[in-house]
Amino acid sequence: MTTHTSTPDTAGNGHKPRKHILQEYLEAMVIAVVVALVIRTFMLQAFRIPTGSMEDTLLVGDFLLVNKMVYGPRLPFVDARIPGWRDPEPGDVVVFKYPRDPSQDYIKRCIATGGQTVKIRGKTVYVDNHPVDMPTDGKFIDTHVKPVGYREPDIVPPGAGNRDHFGPVTVPEGHLFVMGDNRDNSLDSRYWGFLPRENIVGEALLIYFSWDAYVPLYRIGEKIRWNRLAQIIR
Repeated sequence: MTTHTSTPDTAGNGHKPRKHILQEYLEAMVIAVVVALVIRTFMLQAFRIPTGSMEDTLLVGDFLLVNKMVYGPRLPFVDARIPGWRDPEPGDVVVFKYPRDPSQDYIKRCIATGGQTVKIRGKTVYVDNHPVDMPTDGKFIDTHVKPVGYREPDIVPPGAGNRDHFGPVTVPEGHLFVMGDNRDNSLDSRYWGFLPRENIVGEALLIYFSWDAYVPLYRIGEKIRWNRLAQIIR
């Protein structure tokens, strides 16, 4: 008896046909984009510091990673959040949607939360009648204390005073009172009022890059603030 054998073709040899190299690259790119979107939506997001309101804790040109998990990330397209690890606390540096223009992201330090009373006397901040220490790298740029009778325009909280003599005001539940570490040069709760909890994006985590815009480009090695890279934000 003669046995006939056949040579299997490429479609029937038990092996999947090799993908085209362009298809492999496309699939890898799609997966990378999806992973990046998930991380950005639910875990970490990058931000850049454009102003000096948080000097010298944060400098213009600092690039930050913000932890969105800690307070609970907002679900896209719906008005809901995933539960976070904890609520914002005094001392936290928070990124949030500016209440008067939610298209803008702001960053400030939480001074007080719902139910606490804030007042400022001669630049010293008091929460529930206890003085609050300045942040380690916080500062004043104006040594002059504005008189008690002076009032900054457009202050929202009832009973608010001026930049250096403010309140007392009690923070409503579900809100925060926030201030910049550069106390004399910060548009914060002293001017536009209390921050709704729902506006918070996350807690500032670390500086992953820092770029000094004032140094000429030809001095590229000096434009990068090497000593600030990977610095934890406190």
